[in-house]
Amino acid sequence: MSAPVPDAPPGLRTGTLTTADISFFVVSAAAPLTVMAGVAPVAILLGGVGAPVGYLLAGLTLTVFAVGFTTMSRHVRSAGAFYAYIARGLGTPLGIAAALVAMLGYNGMEIGVYGLLGSATSDTAAALGHDVPWLPVSLAGLLLIWYGGYRSIDFGAKVLGVLLVAETGILVLLAGGVLLDGGAHGLSLGGLAPAHVLTGGTAAVLAFAFAAFTGFESTVIYRREARDPARTVPRATYIAVAFLGLFYAFVVWTVIQAFGEDKVVQAAAADPGGLFFAAITTYVGAWAADLMHVLIVTSVLASLLAFHNAINRYTLALAEEGVLPKALGRIHPRHRSPYVAGAAQTVLGAVVVLGFALAGADPYQQLLLWVNTPGMLGLMLLQLLAALAVPFFFRRIRHDEGVLRTVVAPVTAFVLLAAAIVLVAAHVDLFTGASPAVNAVLLSATPAVFLLGLLLAYRLRRTRPEVYARFAAEPSEPSEPSEPSKPSAPSSEPSAPSRQPAPSAPSAPGESPCPHPTSSSSTPASAPPSLPATPPSPSATG
Repeated sequence: MSAPVPDAPPGLRTGTLTTADISFFVVSAAAPLTVMAGVAPVAILLGGVGAPVGYLLAGLTLTVFAVGFTTMSRHVRSAGAFYAYIARGLGTPLGIAAALVAMLGYNGMEIGVYGLLGSATSDTAAALGHDVPWLPVSLAGLLLIWYGGYRSIDFGAKVLGVLLVAETGILVLLAGGVLLDGGAHGLSLGGLAPAHVLTGGTAAVLAFAFAAFTGFESTVIYRREARDPARTVPRATYIAVAFLGLFYAFVVWTVIQAFGEDKVVQAAAADPGGLFFAAITTYVGAWAADLMHVLIVTSVLASLLAFHNAINRYTLALAEEGVLPKALGRIHPRHRSPYVAGAAQTVLGAVVVLGFALAGADPYQQLLLWVNTPGMLGLMLLQLLAALAVPFFFRRIRHDEGVLRTVVAPVTAFVLLAAAIVLVAAHVDLFTGASPAVNAVLLSATPAVFLLGLLLAYRLRRTRPEVYARFAAEPSEPSEPSEPSKPSAPSSEPSAPSRQPAPSAPSAPGESPCPHPTSSSSTPASAPPSLPATPPSPSATG
């Protein structure tokens, strides 16, 4: 009589997220209302009436990147997303280094925004006649975002859906008011002519425009929880980048029309922070300006929740890989969320926020800008390496993808993204408002973490070869909901052996097939070892 097999701990809630749900997560991370009301006026000030084209060019570049990125997503099922793609294309050491940069990037993008939450709430309260200090707001935000991540992924998707509709709705209301009224002097497309686009400020506008798309690539992080991920993930990626590019350009153009092409730069110089509020007051009403103030706060909250969920899933994946402690891979039995990873990320955020507060730092000028900037550069570096990884990956496997998707698009994206990183680095003072010494430290953070990741990779190869060997390897069974007791399915399980030779990390000779759980299995790292069974079982832990 065989002993009863203990129940495996729960995994993530698979087959839950639709294309729309994933799109809500990634577009919310970009915080469209905050980007428009808070940053677009500076882009107009620097780039003039041709600023909308900068957002279109950034969107076009990232669409080219998405071609190779989403093509690779059909062949790599690991939940490690960026780091898995880079490991499979460029080798395990670069993949491990990319994993650390991803943690820096997503944590930097999220934790810095708690400063924006505090300052935006204080500004909104002041506009409504109240005095609210920023620190209690930021700490309350930490608890609220922790709770959102603690709950199930579909709960988060519903919340983000409502908040995203609200923040885009107020911008559509502003644009509608301008269009119906005909703008200040009639509507004109003259500002989009090459003479207005190719100016001295174009490079700075492009730098801001690329920063406005941050987070759109995180669609692949939700692969395990997606319905039919081979379709929903690419669709959500294209929807996110197309929506953001077109929406940003349209809204910026309408605000230019609101003031007139001859007066908008002067208005932006006089009061950049109030540009959008003045426009919506004129064309819609003062009540809409008050509502926009409130919705900026909810826009920031939506961005925080989206990034928090992304960080939790990266942390979970690295815990399952064995790179981070196994405890971080625990999943809540009811909500099916990576709740320990979420708690750890919240504690880290609280430490950083309190540290800046105790140092007397400004929540916007220092907490937001100084912490966000390395995060943004880290994510741009990951995009660059992922684009480079695509052609190398497809050279190693048999596939039926066209050369346009596997070579032309990713190589073009690599060149364009390299130029974007140079632009951002060259204009980093516009993002930080800091001294050259501070900027040098902020710029060096990403390469320093990448180098640390390479050192960690070589240490793992020497001291924990089994973790190194299976890093970012393909799972040996599909990452759909598990089917524990199907009696005899002799060998129908490996879903695409000809297209996805497992474990293809190039620098790990003699790897054995990856034991489970892996970073794309729905079984968490905390699962107990299964009882001795017949041949190597995919349910055995690593």
